[in-house]
Parts: sequence; C-alpha cells; structure tokens
Amino acid sequence: MKSVYILCLIICCITRITYAQSTSPNIIIILVDDLGYKDVGFMGGNFYRTPHLDSLSEESVVYQQAYAAASNCAPSRASLLTGVLPNRHGIYTVGSSERGKAEDRKLIPIKNNLTLNSALPTIATLLGNKGYQTASIGKWHLSDSPTHHGFSYSFGGNHTGHNKHFSPYKNAAIPDGKEGEYLTDRITDEAIDYIRRQKEKAPFFLYLSYYAVHTPLQAPDSLKSQYKGVYGTGERDYPVYAAMIESLDDNIGKLVAELKHQGLSDNTILWFCSDNGGINTISPQQPLRAGKGSYFEGGVRIPFFVHWPKHISPRRDSTTLVSHLDLLPTLKQMVKDDAQMLLDGESLWNNILEGEHLQDRVLFWHFPIYLEAYNESKDDGRDPKFRTRPGSTIRYKNWKLHHYYEDDAYLLYDLSTDIGERINRASEYPNILEKMKLELNRKIVDTNAKIPNKQNPNYKNEL
Repeated sequence: MKSVYILCLIICCITRITYAQSTSPNIIIILVDDLGYKDVGFMGGNFYRTPHLDSLSEESVVYQQAYAAASNCAPSRASLLTGVLPNRHGIYTVGSSERGKAEDRKLIPIKNNLTLNSALPTIATLLGNKGYQTASIGKWHLSDSPTHHGFSYSFGGNHTGHNKHFSPYKNAAIPDGKEGEYLTDRITDEAIDYIRRQKEKAPFFLYLSYYAVHTPLQAPDSLKSQYKGVYGTGERDYPVYAAMIESLDDNIGKLVAELKHQGLSDNTILWFCSDNGGINTISPQQPLRAGKGSYFEGGVRIPFFVHWPKHISPRRDSTTLVSHLDLLPTLKQMVKDDAQMLLDGESLWNNILEGEHLQDRVLFWHFPIYLEAYNESKDDGRDPKFRTRPGSTIRYKNWKLHHYYEDDAYLLYDLSTDIGERINRASEYPNILEKMKLELNRKIVDTNAKIPNKQNPNYKNEL
C-alpha cells in the first residue's frame, strides 16, 4: 500500500511539473539590426511597408519612448542579454576603441572588450535554470558561440557582425543554402523548424536576431522592383533598404502564422525591437537628431513592443521610459526568480500586465571611446569627424544631458519641446543643469564607469 502511495505521489509531482511547463509562456525576442525609430509603420513611418508588424502592434503594448542600451551593435546586444550597462561588461563598440584618425583624438580611450564574459548570466541562463529550452538563431556578435552563455542551441552564432544577405554566405556558422537563398528567409525557416521541434517540449526561449537591415544593402529583385521610382528621405539605395524591411516584415508574419498554426500564439510572449538607431544617411531619423553611433536620440531611440494575446491589453504608451536593460529584470519577475543579480534595468512586468506606472527613472549611457563618422556632411552629430567622441549621457523625465570629456562641454535639452536636440538649454536653466550633473555623476560613481583622462600624444587638431 505504501508503494502505491509513493507511486501516486510521484505521478502527481510529474503531472504538476508537466502542467507548470505547459502553462509557462514561450518567449521570443525578435531583434532587428540597425532598424531606425520610424522605419516601421506603427511608429509613424511613411515610406516602409510593414503590415504584419503594424498588425501585431495593434495587439501589443507599444512603448514610444524606448531606448537601446547603446548606440551600436555589440554593446547593446550584450546589455540586452545581461541586463547590465556596457561599462560593466566592457563592450563599448566593435573592434578597437581607437576609431577614427589618431590626430583627431584628444584623449586615449578606454580599452574595448571584444568578447562577452561567460561568467555573466544572461536571459538564457536565467530561463534555462527555470526549465526552458533556449535557442539563439541568427546574429550573435559577442563571442564564438551562444552556447557559452546559457543557450542550449545555436544557429548562426559567432563573432560575425555583418554578413552577405545571399548564399553563399561565407559564414562558418551558417551552412550555405542553394545559390541565391536570402538570409532573412533562411533565418526565419530555421526558427520555424526549431519551434516545430520544441512544440512538445515547451516552454522555449528563442532569441531571434536578424542580420537585416544591416549593410551590405541587399534584397530580392522581386521586392526591389516594387520600389522602382519610389523615393524616401534616405540617400543610399532607398529601394533596396525598403525591400529589406518589407522582406523582414513578411518573414515575421510567416513566423507568427506558424505560431498560430501550432496553437502556440496565445501562450507565446513576443518582444520586438531594434538593437540601435538607424544609419542617418540610409534612413534619416528626423525629427530625431543623428543616427547609429550617436547618443543623440536618433542613435538610441528604437521601435519596441510586447505582444501576448489574451494576456495583455493593447495600448500605446507614450510616457514610460524603457530600455534593453529591462528585458532580463522583466523576465526574472515573470518566472518568479528571486536570486540576487546585479542589474541596471527595471522590471516592466506589472506595467505590461496592468499598466502600473513606473517610478521616474534615470537612463544612463556611458561611451568612453571614439566612433568615426559615416558621412561628415550627413551624420548630423556634434562634429563632422566623429559620430560621437568620449562622453556620458542621461535622460530624466523630459530632460537629457550630454557631457563630452575632451572639452568638458555640457549640452542640456528639453525633449518635450525639442526632440531634435537643437537648442542647448544649459545656460538658460542652471538649476536643472546642476541637478542633472549630480544625477550623471551619481551614475558614474555607482556603476564604476571609467573616464578617459590621458592625453593622446598624437593629437594635432584643436577643438
């Protein structure tokens, strides 16, 4: 009799575990490369066809004041996955921190890390410990493999930051398809295959990171032809860029259709965002200033929504400040993980589910290195030679403060009246300037941010 009781207890426990797993939501993060703030219809874009994303957004919480953790690829991805600022993981850019000509750099920048420390926990680490199957499909850009960072499955994951968009891909992590196969299609097909394999093993976490719409600008002829004679505000291959966005939208629609076909849609939380702002010469970010690589709004403001049918009430949130840094804390609360972790973001969970107001927060960016200009006449940065020079930036409520270390300059903008960051209010509002300086210094101290202070002996030009 005792053995029967034990057997029943075991069966009950197994049933509970199985039930818990089956009711835990699947999680998909769709990350697009270099997609600008208004390069999608649901954010007010007028030139790009994104009907599938627009439809999803109508069933989502759309955050209209969402920010990348950094203004370029590798650091923003590292921060999204770890929930910590770039100055904690040390990845500030791609390659060397000594970008641009040596004679134009007044300071010696802080050294850049090229690889994400495998000791740092990621979203995959967190969810894997909670019984999730974890997969990274597409661009990784942070180490030799996502499997070193909590992922149990990887396709396409290595240090490569950009790729040919047609096969042969010449990427060891992406086996070539038939000649002419399009990479956005291939990555989606791999994601769909993974979802089909995991259907009976749910829950799963899929980090789906597209190489589109990063350069080189390449798109299928069938889509490019639809934009013949159609011109947007960009100056570089507009029809190709527009076709790349349409292809991306088509593929996301294909992925969502598969989720519905498999009966997984209502139990899948889908996050959509870009890794940073768009490239200003390809897709100008007006009314925002500048683009990728800059800490003006055009470099860090991004499209961002959360989709979970029948669980969240769709709305457009125009006031809540959110960041890449918030994904890990949000998912941590969702899975009821109470382990202590060093995190720089905040949980959005109650805001997503109930619209609960987040306390006023300070967003902080620290960039102690150089990033050279794309186009000296079109980047719309602070000076023509660099998209940004070493500096730090914070946003609090409607105010945004930039501090640049070469000339100790402070730029204060009121985004409620000047979203284009054209009018420096520092001298007009000295009290607000001092408060913002205090907040910025507090962030620098609290996060142990390294400040470049050594003079570059090769510097020749005066600011």
